[in-house]
Amino acid sequence: MPRALTWVASGALLLTLVACTRDHGGAVSGARPLVTRYGLGRAASSVEVAVLDIDVAPDGHGLPPGHGTTAEGATLFAQKCASCHAAQGQGMPPMFPALVGRDPKGEGFPFASDWRITRTIGNYWPEATTVFDYVRRAMPHTAPGSLTNAEVYALTAFLLAANQVISKDVILDSASLMHVKMPYHNKFVRDNRRGGNEVK
Repeated sequence: MPRALTWVASGALLLTLVACTRDHGGAVSGARPLVTRYGLGRAASSVEVAVLDIDVAPDGHGLPPGHGTTAEGATLFAQKCASCHAAQGQGMPPMFPALVGRDPKGEGFPFASDWRITRTIGNYWPEATTVFDYVRRAMPHTAPGSLTNAEVYALTAFLLAANQVISKDVILDSASLMHVKMPYHNKFVRDNRRGGNEVK
C-alpha cells in the first residue's frame, strides 16, 4: 500500500476509535473526572498564612511596625547589597540593575521612546511603599526574606535618600513612608481593572 494511503487509513482508524469511546452525551467513556483528589496535604494554619502574607500595597496597607535610619541603611547596604548593586547603588550590568540615579531630570519622561535609559528608584518608581515591599520579599538576592522589618525600613530610607527623594535625617516608619511621594509618581496610570467583563 502506498505511504499516503497508509497515513489516510491510520487517520480513519484513529477517528473511528475516538468516536467509539464517546457516549451519547459527548463525554469520553471511562475518562477520569477533571478534578482528582488524592487526599494529600492539609489546609494551611493561620500562622503559616501570616508568615507568607507580607505584601504591602501602594497605599501603604500592610506596612509593619518598625523604623530605620539612613545611616543604618547605609551600613546594611554595604554588608548585604553592595556585592550585587555596587557600593553606591550604581549596579553591575547586565545582571544587577542600578538602584540610584535621578537622570533624566526635568519634566520629560522619555522612557517610552528610548529603552536604553537606565531605570532606577529615583527616576522610574511610582510608589515609595513598594520599594519597602520589594526589598522585604525579594532581597537580598542570596537570602530573600531574611531581613527584619527594621532593616527593611533602614534600607528603604537609604535608597530613598540616595535618590534625593527624602532627606538623610529622616527616621522612616510606616507613617512617614506613606507620606513619601516619588518624583515621577504622576507619570504612571493606575491599573484599575477588576477582571471579567470589566477588563478594559
